[in-house]
Amino acid sequence: MERKGVITFKGNPLTLVGPELKIGDTAPDFTVVDAGLQPKKLSDFKGQTIVISSVPSLDTPVCEIQTKKFNQEAANLNAKVLTISVDLPFAQKRFCDAFKIENVVVLSDYQNRNFGNAYGVWIKELALLARAVFVIVDGKIQYLEIVKEVTQEPNYKAALEKTGTARIPVGK
Repeated sequence: MERKGVITFKGNPLTLVGPELKIGDTAPDFTVVDAGLQPKKLSDFKGQTIVISSVPSLDTPVCEIQTKKFNQEAANLNAKVLTISVDLPFAQKRFCDAFKIENVVVLSDYQNRNFGNAYGVWIKELALLARAVFVIVDGKIQYLEIVKEVTQEPNYKAALEKTGTARIPVGK
């Protein structure tokens, strides 16, 4: 399924591939890989509140800011924060080491876009993931934001409040 014009990159409309998920939907399972090239599934985190931070590439300024922000906030959450991109796991590890990213689990969707296609955030024209945030509680999507303009940051406060564990107030 393709959805045109849901997001833009520098004002230009893009096409997202995959379903349009909604709040209340059962969170689709997916398989990505960790830094050791081992498969990781959403179901591996069953029973936990999950924040999924989807980013196009960690090597870009907004993705760097987003990942650092969620890493900072994750220390104060009773939730597991997953950052997912299509960057190679080796590049993700370098990024995490360079910026001391220790509170989030960074995962790669480079092999088969299983996450991107299941969550409707695969950008057809760029072969990257859209910037998005999903909060999953008890296996259900409690919050989702697909950021309209890829070059802008998500609403951190709204997402973190849905975990029920964020310290308040949280910055944008």
